[in-house]
Amino acid sequence: MSITPEPETIVGSINQEPLTSSGSAPKQAETVKLSTDRLSFHYGSYQALHDISLSFYANRITALIGPSGCGKSTFLRTLNRISETIRHTRIDGQITLDGEDVLALDVTNLRRRVGMVFQRPNPFPKSIFDNVAYGVRVNGLARGTSVREVVEKSLRRAALWDEVKDKLHESAHALSGGQQQRLCIARALAVDPEVLLLDEPCSALDPIATAKIEDLLFTLKDDCTIVIVTHNMQQAARVADNTGFFLLGKLIEFDQTEVIFKNPAAKETEDYITGRFG
Repeated sequence: MSITPEPETIVGSINQEPLTSSGSAPKQAETVKLSTDRLSFHYGSYQALHDISLSFYANRITALIGPSGCGKSTFLRTLNRISETIRHTRIDGQITLDGEDVLALDVTNLRRRVGMVFQRPNPFPKSIFDNVAYGVRVNGLARGTSVREVVEKSLRRAALWDEVKDKLHESAHALSGGQQQRLCIARALAVDPEVLLLDEPCSALDPIATAKIEDLLFTLKDDCTIVIVTHNMQQAARVADNTGFFLLGKLIEFDQTEVIFKNPAAKETEDYITGRFG
């Protein structure tokens, strides 16, 4: 059984600007990269998401937190339309990427621009090299440069190159769990996504591997916008600029991470953060 950490432990891991007298950290004008407007999602007759309006800012990390079954992962999968792979589902409302309607975009191009890394590492049954090169070859993106250069760059960005450079043609399944997850991140990065979605990327990893992934996220946000679903509130406090709290398919609260953990506006958020939830 998991133990909810004390709120002081969570708050103590946040290192951001001090709060103003109004209770909100000073916030500069930011560019909205991806947003939803009154987004609802249905599995058949069951409504899993209710009128979610949320903006993700360019070159920022946004964490989505909440109890199991609250709709976090379902919401994440609507953002690049992976949810459409499930039969008898329906999306209402709007999703926009740089102001463009996501539902009107070519889905292959959308998933290149908005990449995704899943909860458990899922390397292809191929070599390390071919895993990273796959999306580049399929999308014809290696023009003007060699596939090898793209593979090396992606593995370096995923902080994995030094560990695998001498075994690129060995099976990806020979890597450790943490290495496999970074390989999946490298595979997503190889096509230069503008947004990277991560669904509990550290849930199956040990603390050392988790720390490497978190360090990696800080580096990656210079080049892309990151959205991470996590059950680990300490992780959200450590890595996220902004945090949204979900409950029963609804977005209860969204704000800067420091505000969410120190001065939440909604009682439901406070109860969840402090361990009084349920």
